[in-house]
Amino acid sequence: MDTHVFDVLVIGAGIAGATAAAHLAATHRVALLEAEESAGYHATGRSAAIWIRNYGGADVRILTAASRGFFEAPPAGFAEASLARPRPVVHLAPADQVEHLRATIAEGDDMREISLDAVQAMAPVLRPGYAVMAAIESDCFDIDVAAMHQGFLRQTRLAGGVLALRSRAGRLWRENGTWHAETSTGAVFTAPTIVNAAGAWGDEVARLAGLAPIGLQPKRRTACIIDPGDHDCADWPLLGDAGHGWYVRPEARRKLMVSPADETDSDPCDAQPDEYDVAVAIDRMQQALDIPVSRIEHRWAGLRSFTPDRGLAIGQGAEAGFFWMVGQGGYGMQTAPAAGRLLAALVAQNDPGALAAAVPLCDPMRFARSAAA
Repeated sequence: MDTHVFDVLVIGAGIAGATAAAHLAATHRVALLEAEESAGYHATGRSAAIWIRNYGGADVRILTAASRGFFEAPPAGFAEASLARPRPVVHLAPADQVEHLRATIAEGDDMREISLDAVQAMAPVLRPGYAVMAAIESDCFDIDVAAMHQGFLRQTRLAGGVLALRSRAGRLWRENGTWHAETSTGAVFTAPTIVNAAGAWGDEVARLAGLAPIGLQPKRRTACIIDPGDHDCADWPLLGDAGHGWYVRPEARRKLMVSPADETDSDPCDAQPDEYDVAVAIDRMQQALDIPVSRIEHRWAGLRSFTPDRGLAIGQGAEAGFFWMVGQGGYGMQTAPAAGRLLAALVAQNDPGALAAAVPLCDPMRFARSAAA
């Protein structure tokens, strides 16, 4: 049997696994096991790719804020170009969403009301009468997801880590204090520690190891690309309704990405777009924005996987040496740098420092305790 010995095995080479591996590889010999032919094929490669301070719960906001410095000033040589490009986010409230938007402003940081005339100046396609109130988060930015993902994979390799593609874990077991992962290639990888960063397949990986799942629910989200015609949208903000029923953001200079912000329950799979959801996205956008759509240039879907309470699951599970790095939902990109740092600190049993407040919020064992109660 072809056996490879490491300190840590990370299952899944999307952004969660890549950032975990990169932070661990500085002090551990790491193997990153990926089932697909390329890393980041599923959720990572289909992200909306934007950093929004006021997105998610308390755990997400801690890691989002802690990741900002990395995006603005990554380590020397991490990427060839900037990882961040400023992109304000504008929340539009029709009459029935005003109270929700006011509550969001009251709870948020660096979020303020903005006049509809100011929104119209930024995005002249706003239809008069759609919204009665608007708010802006001016400190948000686009994320170069591909550059960030490749940067973390490069860091892993430079530190001696191994990326094993086309290596789906078929059997996982712990013997004499060591985890074993038999992959689809027939090779067996061993290590005292295993990190489950398998995204939508996180619960399946736990079952392979003989462990209880935490209740992950993958949810499909749809997006499409349209041409806004004569409008130069490159510097428009991300626009969406306060109730999260749709959003649009500039893409590839003169294109727009449109999404109905759908959350359709799904099994783990290679998600595909549903034509109905694409139609809903266009209809909702056109209620707010005066943009004719003659054709859809591209459409896709991805899975955003949530824990039962929609919080992150980062930390050790019920079995020694088995760590979770799942449940990122739609927050994986904006939290990635800090999430990887937190996971590495927990594996090494080091002080997480400024991230300590996130530890109990992200503890995967909260689901087992809830079930027992």
